[in-house]
Amino acid sequence: MRNNLFAVAIVGLMLATIFSGCVGGERKGDDNGGTDNGGGDGANDGGNGGAIDVNTTDAQRRSEVLVEFYHAWAGYVNYAWGHDILKPVSKNWSDWYGEPLLMTIVDSLDTLYLMGFDSFFFSAIEYVKKNLSFDKDIDVQVFEITIRELGGLLSAYQLSGDEGLLNLAKDLGNRLMPAFTQSYTPAGIPVQVGGIPYRYVNLKTGATSGTTTNPAEVGTLMLEFGTLSKLTGDEKYYNAAKAAMVAIYDRRAPTTNLIGSGIDNYIGVWFSPTSHVGGGIDSYYEYLWKAWVLFGDQDFKDMYDTCIAAVNQYLADEVNGMLWYGSADMVTGQRSETTFGSLHMFLPGLLAISGNVPQAEKLMESGYYMWNKWGIEPEMMDYSTMTLTSPNYELRPEIFESAYHLWKVTGDPKYKEMGYSMFQDLVQYCRTDIAYTKLNSVETKEQGDYMDSFFLAETMKYCFLLFEDSRLDYSNAVFNTEAHPLYKVSPFTKNQ
Repeated sequence: MRNNLFAVAIVGLMLATIFSGCVGGERKGDDNGGTDNGGGDGANDGGNGGAIDVNTTDAQRRSEVLVEFYHAWAGYVNYAWGHDILKPVSKNWSDWYGEPLLMTIVDSLDTLYLMGFDSFFFSAIEYVKKNLSFDKDIDVQVFEITIRELGGLLSAYQLSGDEGLLNLAKDLGNRLMPAFTQSYTPAGIPVQVGGIPYRYVNLKTGATSGTTTNPAEVGTLMLEFGTLSKLTGDEKYYNAAKAAMVAIYDRRAPTTNLIGSGIDNYIGVWFSPTSHVGGGIDSYYEYLWKAWVLFGDQDFKDMYDTCIAAVNQYLADEVNGMLWYGSADMVTGQRSETTFGSLHMFLPGLLAISGNVPQAEKLMESGYYMWNKWGIEPEMMDYSTMTLTSPNYELRPEIFESAYHLWKVTGDPKYKEMGYSMFQDLVQYCRTDIAYTKLNSVETKEQGDYMDSFFLAETMKYCFLLFEDSRLDYSNAVFNTEAHPLYKVSPFTKNQ
């Protein structure tokens, strides 16, 4: 609401904080002053063409990111405060389910902390505790609400120690738990395969729906529900989420160890046997590795090792000297498609943190080439012909995420240079007069009218972390797929 005095005060506070030069208190010195030129050439057409500005220091770059984050956040505050999503071209808002769940606010809490906006971070927590309720008669998508809302609440709790956030997280977790419940016909016949959750659940009644699902929606619950168990001492959340991951793993093809892209959760049979690492499967693999790191459960590492070996054997594809990951039949392993896009670009980061750095670096180079070919990466392209199949760009973060993890793992400054070059393209093409928006086409650069909450939760966060991550405690943190850091040891307890 534009006349909301609280919102106006927030904007003023953030602007003063940015330009005071004191964001986040004491800062670590720059490791190399941003003067190392370790980047590759990139393509010559579109955007900055992979050009590297070696004279810009890390301090200057993080200030640029802070200013652009402020620009986007101020647009949300002024035109969509208290609602889920900002529509920055029409200067309007939208709510996913007709009633607000404060999605952008909850999704942005830990970003605000990591960027050093302490006063607003704690003020926003108070606003969330006062105004967020999950007692709503709405059917929500379990996957999306888990990664955005539950993940955001848990991360903010671990950073702040505010019990009100943990109470909200527990309330939400309990309201989502019916998705895991076994269902039966009146004759007592099971109509849902044990372990595979429903896609939708009503937050008030617990009624479930959604008879088909995919590995990502089944498996991308483990970090959040597992952390909820760790923080509350109630193992039911961990056990339910783990059973879901195992249910998918147990249905991998015995001939290849690949999983498909669509499964019937009533009978547990694949209706789409296409295997890939894009949307609908991507974060299943991500959570196998990260669950091992966060919880130390060997089962997850064993499942990851089996799955990633199959992915590298059957899906990796070299064309004209460049590495991509396409699609294949899960049973035969035969190539079925040569499509690749923005969502696939989580994989270099995952490969890097799980130890396969050479493969990660090769794939990152391919993704960076894809970005520079059009000036911004497309949602999907055919890498065999380098033609667009889905020309839109949704402000996605995955390529920035991978650049950050590769920087942390290798220490090679070229990944910071890649990130900064791509950040400049975001500013050039996606910035509006009040915030940022998606592109309908990376070819024409026609702007859409939607700033997803993940732009502030993920994209801007990873851009910032490339140049300043002293508040993160990287070795203690595991990012969920919405870039919410979940911690082995809660930072607020370490500071007591």
